[in-house]
Amino acid sequence: MYEAVTRGIRIRVTPQYLEEQSSPDEGQFYWAYTIDIANEGEETVQLRSRVWLITDGLGQTEEVRGPGVVGETPVIQPGGSFSYTSGCPLRTPSGIMVGSYQMTDEKGELFDVAVPAFSLDSPFVVRSLN
Repeated sequence: MYEAVTRGIRIRVTPQYLEEQSSPDEGQFYWAYTIDIANEGEETVQLRSRVWLITDGLGQTEEVRGPGVVGETPVIQPGGSFSYTSGCPLRTPSGIMVGSYQMTDEKGELFDVAVPAFSLDSPFVVRSLN
């Protein structure tokens, strides 16, 4: 599990390789990732948009931007949480994702919440120690 806290918003990420959806011989590797967003602050917040940087094992990075997450723009009360699961395809057996959510507070002010970098590793990754 990977975790980061920004302005009282705790983000936890749990990635999982999806062997049944992947085709390593065809260069297709798929992961699911579950994200738990917990509001440990004192204000109600709303998630407005997301930005992802997805880097494959060859160092090629793709940026993905969009409104909300999985079609929702959740409002999260103090002490509340929101969880969702999404997915990511890669052409390499490993990669990394990092991102942020743009949220609004009760005054309507925008702020960014960091999503920690997390590893996408399949059983086909060749590991080396330096």
